[in-house]
Amino acid sequence: MKRIGILGLGGVGGYFGGLLAKAYQKSDDVEIIFIARGETQKAIAENGLKIVTDDSEVIVRPNLVSNNPSEIGELDYLICATKTYDIEESLTSLKNCIKKETIILPLYNGVDAQERIQKIFPENEVLQGCVYIVSMIFSPGTIRRIGFYEKLFFGSKTASFSKLEELQNILQKAKIESYLVENIEETVWEKFIFISALASATSYLNQNIGEILSNSEAKITYIELLHEIEDVAQAKGLKLPHDIVAQTIQKLEKSPKEATSSMHRDLLAGKNTEALSLTQYVVNEGKKYGVKTPLYEKIAAVLVK
Repeated sequence: MKRIGILGLGGVGGYFGGLLAKAYQKSDDVEIIFIARGETQKAIAENGLKIVTDDSEVIVRPNLVSNNPSEIGELDYLICATKTYDIEESLTSLKNCIKKETIILPLYNGVDAQERIQKIFPENEVLQGCVYIVSMIFSPGTIRRIGFYEKLFFGSKTASFSKLEELQNILQKAKIESYLVENIEETVWEKFIFISALASATSYLNQNIGEILSNSEAKITYIELLHEIEDVAQAKGLKLPHDIVAQTIQKLEKSPKEATSSMHRDLLAGKNTEALSLTQYVVNEGKKYGVKTPLYEKIAAVLVK
């Protein structure tokens, strides 16, 4: 029996965790455990997790929903999708569930998660991963996905291929569009370039995707951010497509116009934001590699409280 924990049941963890729970509800081979607390735990324990898309609604029930390590037990895989500012606290609380063989798949917005998790669990295989999806918590225990675009990428330079393939099979049997890729660091950075510039621009300008695309000044701000982060990625030695800026603008043009970044949503709701991982990180890496990022610095000064 493979035991898979899903930590963080927001737009990403709730959606993909929900697909896993739905697929393996009656399975003898795979057990899905939702790691949640408070309102979310209560709502899912009572009514299951509801996933709402543009044309469907489904309620799924995991094998267990808990935040008590002794109840959760040891895990074979842990998929983490909390907010980046919760990484250390949420993972440290699960120390007893992580054995030496536990494989950890981080699906966060930033690119520093693997490094941070590896510090907490130096013995473990920590993969790299990222997702493209527009989904959010509609209410505790209800996830809303907008549009049809959903892709999950993961990989590792060090994990055994058989372990990676096992995880890929588990994801694909749950009808998750997942890709096991060799050059995962580049893939993660391509996503980071998209999300970092988008989160920074939407939050700073207080505009959604459609507003940024239709306002020439806002679009120039967004493109300027893309150029700055591309310079940082190049200085780090990452082999990204030569037309990464054009590709990223194209991705934005294909996104739902009414959508915005989760950081912008958090800011509007008066919640803690991921500005440290999504905006400040670029400034810090720029300094480390001697790359100037004036616009990122200007925006970070406003967003990082």
